[in-house]
Amino acid sequence: MRLHRQRACKPLQQYTPALPRLVSLLEGIVMSDSYDLSAATASSASCAPRAADSALAVPPVARIGDTLAQIATPSLLLDLDAFDANVARMAGAAAARGVAVRPHAKAHKSVTIAREQIAAGAVGICCQKLTEAVPFANAGIGSIHISNEFVGEARVALAVALASRVALSVCVDDVRQVAPLGKAAQRAGVRIAVLPEVDVGQGRCGVDSTDKVARLVEAIDHYEGLRFGGIQAYHGSAQHIEAWARRRDTARLAADQAAVCVRFLEARGIVCPVVTGGGTGTAEFDIDSGVYTEIQPGSYVFFDGHYGALEWRDDWRFRHGLFLASTVMSTARAGIIVCDAGLKSVATDSGLPRFWSSQLAGTPRYRTASDEHGVLELGSPDDDGAAWLGEPILLVPGHCDPTVNLYDRYVAVRHGRVEDLWPIEARGLSQ
Repeated sequence: MRLHRQRACKPLQQYTPALPRLVSLLEGIVMSDSYDLSAATASSASCAPRAADSALAVPPVARIGDTLAQIATPSLLLDLDAFDANVARMAGAAAARGVAVRPHAKAHKSVTIAREQIAAGAVGICCQKLTEAVPFANAGIGSIHISNEFVGEARVALAVALASRVALSVCVDDVRQVAPLGKAAQRAGVRIAVLPEVDVGQGRCGVDSTDKVARLVEAIDHYEGLRFGGIQAYHGSAQHIEAWARRRDTARLAADQAAVCVRFLEARGIVCPVVTGGGTGTAEFDIDSGVYTEIQPGSYVFFDGHYGALEWRDDWRFRHGLFLASTVMSTARAGIIVCDAGLKSVATDSGLPRFWSSQLAGTPRYRTASDEHGVLELGSPDDDGAAWLGEPILLVPGHCDPTVNLYDRYVAVRHGRVEDLWPIEARGLSQ
């Protein structure tokens, strides 16, 4: 059925008689008598008082043409050669098996990266939160899947507003999530694809029986503004299993459970058009499963330290593409050097960053992080680190997603020179 669009977006208050705490965020996207998504990504600086003419300006992080040594640190570097190779590898592998790629934008939060992925053949993107989807919708990304559940009037209103701009699909795992969305979509004249989420081993969100899937499908079918879009079957923890064989076996079990749901629905005359799930760690198994029609890898574009530490076979090891540029700022104590990249610069939930390279010999080990400092151990407690003072170094972050969320832009480099600066438009949009 054709997607219906609103003639004009109504004020958010007409969708929600009483907004909850999200009103402080969403008020910014109510413009006169229209619901203007572009305001959701406006910089908070626009609300600040005008600075005096004599105010200091923060210098740019980098300029096009700069060398690595000229980039202000800490900064987030994207190696464009590695990035291009990673995007092409995932796209080619999936296409060869007739499986669609819908990359997860929660990893990169960048419109530019999403466009590059779509240019390589991706069918759209995933977002984990509704506000995260706003900058992508404003930029013309035409197909967005919200791979997470949401509740509340304000979030339903934002979903409906997004559906007036893009082909939107969302997840549910409770019939009580369906009715508010269905009524709001019907009032607004939009149509939203709704996918019941099935728990295939994650033990987090998703229903755990075929009967519950059937009840969700029945609830979705009750509303003209909704349509059954398939199922989501994502096993997040499977992505991070270190041993290749165990990761493969876990992915196969997840696919088998998804297949049970598909067969259950087909036996009742219900076609399941999409089975979406999978990720960077299990993509090689998911595309060969014969079950998944679409995969949701995200971190593959960067291949962070955690994924790099897993066991890989054949040619499925991607290239490290995301780096933290840092500078050694102190060598006062023997045996250690101190860089300017600490907890405010890199996420450590999946391990400390790993030293990657510098112009000096040696491979110091990142030992501890505090707010603004990173302590790296030299080879021996007695080593004199004086030569490292002022030395630019590159680190590989352990977990790309929350690290990216700390920055406003990528410094995109190729062959040791800054080629471009790519904004991270969805940074901080986690409502």
